[in-house]
Amino acid sequence: MQAMTDAVPPWNVVAITGASSGLGRALALACARPGATLHLAARNPGRLGESAAACRARGAVVREVVLDVRDGAACANWIGGMERLDLLVANAGISGGTGGMSEPAAQVRAIFDTNVSGVLNTALPALDRMAAQPAGPDGVRGRMAVIASVAAFVAAPGAAAYCASKSAVQRWAEATDATERARGLRIHAVCPGYVRTPMTAVNGFPMPFMLEPEDAARRTLAGLRAGRTRIAYPWPTYAMARIAGMVPLGLRAAVAARLPAKPITAP
Repeated sequence: MQAMTDAVPPWNVVAITGASSGLGRALALACARPGATLHLAARNPGRLGESAAACRARGAVVREVVLDVRDGAACANWIGGMERLDLLVANAGISGGTGGMSEPAAQVRAIFDTNVSGVLNTALPALDRMAAQPAGPDGVRGRMAVIASVAAFVAAPGAAAYCASKSAVQRWAEATDATERARGLRIHAVCPGYVRTPMTAVNGFPMPFMLEPEDAARRTLAGLRAGRTRIAYPWPTYAMARIAGMVPLGLRAAVAARLPAKPITAP
């Protein structure tokens, strides 16, 4: 099978959370090559093992670990055990809608715990780890890709917690990138549109410009190589999200009431 990127990824040591399926798995495969070391983390041991085996088949050294990103101590230990880290992909995340009703409190907390606290649990120790290491061939000590979403740019009434959580990490990543450049670090906010994954499979509403995970991985890595702080794709979905974000709130609520509701799926 041919690599999913237009060029060989320049990072030798890559850590990815949520690496067992979807975009995380596709990114792991895209980075897998002889000479690369991949630290893969996910909650599902069976699917994680399958991802690790596929990456080893491409020649990479793979160290997988069953990890819940909500466990801050476990995440810090995971990052601390790496001798070097060129690229962290903070990808683990969950989704859930309102089902047309009030969003359950347990779901709201679960989404924020995973999508916001879970990102910071890996990102913050990784920043300190990267800052202490020599710069790579590109002059950067380390890079971080925070997987947000185009949902960060619109407060969709049917997925309140999800949109808010993705907006939080998108804005944190972009603001932090500006200050961390002084330490030789780069942080990128990755904002994909709809990607064909188990997370989107439950949606009963139209998802225009749907991407396959391999295409999303290629676009993500291309944006990282280009040094873009915000990597949003595909552009029609990004544009629609920005326009929808400018629609008056009352009108947005009226339109949302006529659309199929996103199901309640998070614990």
